Amino acid sequence: MPYDCSFLDDLEIDGTVSFEPSALDNHATDWLTAETGEGVTPDAVVWPESTADVSTILSAANDRGVPVTPYAAGTSLEGNPVPLFNGISMDMTKMNAVLEVRPDDFQIDVEPGVMGNVINETVEEYGMFFPPMPSSANLSTIGGMIVNDASGKKTVKYGEVADWVLDLEVVLADGTVIEPGSRAVKTSSGYNLKNLIIGSEGTLGVVTRATLELEGLPEQIKGGRAVFESMDDAAAAVFDTVRSGVDTAKIELIDPLAAEMANDYLDAGLPDGSMIFFEFHANHGIDEEIEFFRSVIESHGVVEFEISSDDRMDELWRARDDLAFAVQQYDPDLSPRHPGDVTVPISKYPEIIRFAKDLADDRDILFPCFGHAGDGNVHYTALVDPDDEAMIRSAEEIYDAVVNRALEYGGTATGEHGIGMGKRRFLEAEHGKSGVEMMRKIKAAFDPKDVLNPGKIFPETDEDGVRVRLAEH
Repeated sequence: MPYDCSFLDDLEIDGTVSFEPSALDNHATDWLTAETGEGVTPDAVVWPESTADVSTILSAANDRGVPVTPYAAGTSLEGNPVPLFNGISMDMTKMNAVLEVRPDDFQIDVEPGVMGNVINETVEEYGMFFPPMPSSANLSTIGGMIVNDASGKKTVKYGEVADWVLDLEVVLADGTVIEPGSRAVKTSSGYNLKNLIIGSEGTLGVVTRATLELEGLPEQIKGGRAVFESMDDAAAAVFDTVRSGVDTAKIELIDPLAAEMANDYLDAGLPDGSMIFFEFHANHGIDEEIEFFRSVIESHGVVEFEISSDDRMDELWRARDDLAFAVQQYDPDLSPRHPGDVTVPISKYPEIIRFAKDLADDRDILFPCFGHAGDGNVHYTALVDPDDEAMIRSAEEIYDAVVNRALEYGGTATGEHGIGMGKRRFLEAEHGKSGVEMMRKIKAAFDPKDVLNPGKIFPETDEDGVRVRLAEH
């Protein structure tokens, strides 16, 4: 239901407020909901410029029971920043300062609106980088990465964003400011509130500052690609690589359909086949590690193995990084439906790939598969005619079946996109009824009036679509 947000004009803040239709429309969707038409228009948009602004806005909204949905770059894929119950969209992109770099401590302090690529550009002069950056670093803010616990191509070696966040400043629903974490590289002090905030999708608090740990740039970087006779061979090679302890920094799977889409979009010149892209980081002995890798995958139907020049590697990674755009543009009559990101134990990786591809082939649905294979993560998207209800239904059935099979394998419904709107129905299957109930209690403790990003993670609505206060559960 619409909310009266005129009180925003009376607040003493440095940020700006807009009720203009264009601003409201720009904050109604993310990438997913822009395609599916499931956006919801907020009643107001506010751009805070300081922690004090965020605190003032949240305190006033909480007093009035007005929903506030944090908004980063809008590049999420599960409707995470969609203001399902109207209210206020809080756009954090004006809080975009790099506050301090401490190279002696391998640390950087940033505001949440800083784009990922800016962080690496800032610390490069010190010979450092932020390792867990997702592929969309030039399109995503660090605040969005933190609250979705993002990860990327280098997760197999360096871990996910959560592993590199040391300290946070967070504003709670009632305007209270807390600082969970520590600038020390380890702490056993108190409850780990920092890791509750990470991955909470803006439902527990609003991040206003982050201290991130950095890593020294490796002295040696080499990579390339390997092409296989089949997807089964490529997936098995990934499993064997990880099981054998090969020290890869990146290992990405590309199926033939995804390769075709990349070629169509970028003229990437990828061969017609199943392949993996790989990259190694080391300070010494990189050639020996590459030879170890090659010896491991040789028994899996390798038909081409290439170590690429720097320029060629840039081309390969661009083909991988732009796959989301390539999928969108592949067929003007088809639209992506539910981009998936299940992750399974690495021993089950070949099985989940085969299961997904077989289902799509049986239903005659275009279903490209690719992903951060080294950590068991597969991305997939069904392409459907938006006017064909039967095709949409088939795509949804495939999507559900792949997620449920991943859970049966001991995996997760989402490796990096989050629950948002699209995966709420899988939460109990993954975590159990008691586990989800404990999550509800945590949400109620942080946000008893349910003003922060309501409707995400938990399907908290009654039959009429009215918000249900979590404190009533």
